[in-house]
Amino acid sequence: MMPGISILEAPSALGHVPEHRGVEKAPARLIEEGIADGLGAVPAGRVEAPGYSAARDPQTKMMNVEPLVEYSSRLADAVGEIVDAERFALVLGGDCSILLGTMLGLRRRGRYGLLYIDGHADFCQPERNTIDGAASASDLAFATGTGPKVLTELEGYERLVAPRDVVLFANRDRTERIEIGCQPLPEEMGVIARERVRTLGIEAAMGEALSLLGRRDEELDGFWIHVDVDVLDEAIMQACDDPKPDGLMWGELAAALEMAIGSGSAVGLQVTIYNPDFDREGASGRGLATTINTVLSEFT
Repeated sequence: MMPGISILEAPSALGHVPEHRGVEKAPARLIEEGIADGLGAVPAGRVEAPGYSAARDPQTKMMNVEPLVEYSSRLADAVGEIVDAERFALVLGGDCSILLGTMLGLRRRGRYGLLYIDGHADFCQPERNTIDGAASASDLAFATGTGPKVLTELEGYERLVAPRDVVLFANRDRTERIEIGCQPLPEEMGVIARERVRTLGIEAAMGEALSLLGRRDEELDGFWIHVDVDVLDEAIMQACDDPKPDGLMWGELAAALEMAIGSGSAVGLQVTIYNPDFDREGASGRGLATTINTVLSEFT
C-alpha cells in the first residue's frame, strides 16, 4: 500500500518545437479519460507555463531558456510539497523538459535516483541539436549536468541527478543518436535498451533496472519514474511526435511500472509527450489513462 496519491498538472510545451505543441493539453485530457478514477487522488494544482517563443537563444542555442528556468523552480516547489507530505506524486506533462522541475524538487531534499522509461535517451547537446533547440531532446543531459550552465546548474546545484543514479529503460534510439551526432551517454549511467528488454523479457529487464538502482539504496532517498509515451509501440501510441515500431505494449508498460512502484522506493511518476491533437479517435489517450490507472489501483 502506497501513501495517498497527489495529481499535479504540468502543462508545459516550453521544451518542444512549435509543430509538436499540443502536449500542454495532455493533463486535462488524461484526467477526462479517467487516469485518476477510483484512486482517491488529491488534486495538487496546475503549474502553468509562461509564454512560449520559438526563437533560439544565441548563447545556448536553446528555445525558452529563461522561461524554462523560471518554470522549473515553480514546478519544483509543487513537487516538493507533495514529497514533504509523504504522498506519491503523479505529474501529468507536458513535454520531457518538466524533468528539470521535478528533479529539482527532489534535489532540494536529498539524493534521488531516476528511472527513465523513454524511447529516446534525450541526451542531445545544443550545438548539435538538429531539432531547433528543443529542451525535450536534451533534458536528461541537462538534469545530469551536461549542457549550458544556465540549464544544468539550476539554483546552484552542480547537477540534479548523478549519471550513476540513472537507469535508462527501453530506449531504441541508438542509431538515431549516432546519425544526429549526440554525445555518448555517460559510462556510469545504467542503460537497458529495448533490445535487452526484448531478450530478457519485461520482468527480468525491470528487475535488472531496479537492481542497478538498488545498489545505491543506502545512499538514495528514493527514485523518480519518468515515462515518455514514445517508448510505446506505434500500433498503440500514435499521439506523440515520434511514433515508431518495436516499442513497449500496454501490458509491458504496466508490468514495468508495477515492479518499479512495488519496490517501495519510487516517490513519484511523470507522464510526458502525449499529444491529444494527434489522437483523433482518442484510443491512445484512453489506453494510457487506463494503463496508469490500473497500475496505481494495485497500490491504493
